Amino acid sequence: MNAAQYNTCVDMHSDALYRFALKNLKDQDEANEIVQSSFEKLWVKREDVDFERSRSYLFTTAYHCMVDFWRRAKKTTMISEEIENTASTNAVEYKGLKAILENALAQLPEIQRTVILLRDYEGYSYEEIGGITNLNESQVKVYIFRARQTLKNIIGSLEAVL
Repeated sequence: MNAAQYNTCVDMHSDALYRFALKNLKDQDEANEIVQSSFEKLWVKREDVDFERSRSYLFTTAYHCMVDFWRRAKKTTMISEEIENTASTNAVEYKGLKAILENALAQLPEIQRTVILLRDYEGYSYEEIGGITNLNESQVKVYIFRARQTLKNIIGSLEAVL
């Protein structure tokens, strides 16, 4: 698929893909993320995907993205419930961990922030991150290691955060 065919594909399928995601997720922002992610993956794989099969590829990719979203949401819910249970038993209430993490992430260099978000937040494999960022797999691993070390130094121990 070439760039012109890709643009045609975006024009032809973006609305239907958005409706598909919105119907399943019932969240406009997440539906937009799913559509964007699907088209991003199509762009990365554009040379391997035939224009005639692009619609099928997009909907399959969107479905897999939604499954990943639901898994993350389930884990987040389980973690939130565990934190609530821990907080109620220890009578400790903490607000602001998200702000601490966002602040620490903002201090990372752009490439480190990108790879750490793709790996730890989005769940991409090293190979997929390499495809997205045009890095080889060993470079991705190095950037992730350095980002985690930097985050560890910025945030410190869990006791310091709590």
